[in-house]
Amino acid sequence: MRNHVALLLLALGVRVVAAQQPASPPAWAYGFATPLDPNAPPAQGRGGGGGGGGGGGGRGAAQQAAPDTTKHTIQGSSVAFTLAQVRDGFGPADWFPGDHPTMPPIVAQGRREAMITACSLCHYPNGKGRPENAGVAGLPYEYFMKTMSDFKNDARKSADTRKTNTGRMIQFAKAMTDDEINAAATYFSSMKWTPWVKVVETDTVPKTRIAGGLFIVAEGAAAGTEPIGQRIIEVPVNGEQTETLRNPRSDFIAYVPTGSLRKGEAVATRGQCALCHGTTLQGLGPVPGIAGRSPSYMVRQMFDMQHGTRTGSWSELMKRVVGPMAPDDMLAVAAYVASRAP
Repeated sequence: MRNHVALLLLALGVRVVAAQQPASPPAWAYGFATPLDPNAPPAQGRGGGGGGGGGGGGRGAAQQAAPDTTKHTIQGSSVAFTLAQVRDGFGPADWFPGDHPTMPPIVAQGRREAMITACSLCHYPNGKGRPENAGVAGLPYEYFMKTMSDFKNDARKSADTRKTNTGRMIQFAKAMTDDEINAAATYFSSMKWTPWVKVVETDTVPKTRIAGGLFIVAEGAAAGTEPIGQRIIEVPVNGEQTETLRNPRSDFIAYVPTGSLRKGEAVATRGQCALCHGTTLQGLGPVPGIAGRSPSYMVRQMFDMQHGTRTGSWSELMKRVVGPMAPDDMLAVAAYVASRAP
């Protein structure tokens, strides 16, 4: 079976990689500027794809600045919040209550005594999420439940050990009750996935800085452009709206290398992707739709499954396809899939 899959992928123009697959994850997909040092100790605490909020620095109470009580607003919203409210892990700001159904408690507030932060902090109340975490709106109920089970049972980890928000998801899943997981799955699966990322082919990209795993276009003296190389650089359309105010209507641009879409189409439309995810890549039954979702996220998942840090019965099916793929092939497939209308 493995040889048949490899021959099919070769026929589709996918470069098959032998046992010398690089051990280092593509840093850009995991929210880093430099490759993982395999000799470095695992990251602790926040950072490296955090996507979370709250928490203070290392200063003593006497040195801490007075609380910022400034109320912020965003266009189209009738409410106002302080930055502390925006980043509150146990009740983050909901800028557009009319954009989604009533959130269950685990989504809206989390559970403080178990140190489970609100799902809506990182994934937003509308479930759209950001490149450093995941878009969960529109995922099939069965798939959501299986994913949480994999986190709970240590079958889903990150190939890049610096990515600490994956570790937090494992902790949350282990602490959540069955009712809480069911409530979150029911809530997020009830919402349709809608366009969230615009894919742009290019040879050069804006220079960026990284904040908690999120690439932000650099400004001022640090601004400029640089070659994209073999990377996908996924940035907010409006850095302040996304990074500072966590605006759930502020979407993203994914810059991909020139030629990626054509190469990715050859694999995704005639290969194994359509078999399970549907000809329109919008999913079949419990298999999730992948059209129009974050390409950075998709590359992470393919790499994690290829290298055995994301396992489980469904992941093993995917591993048959991604196992022979080179990093450049994963990039191209993710770029093409992200460019398709959900």
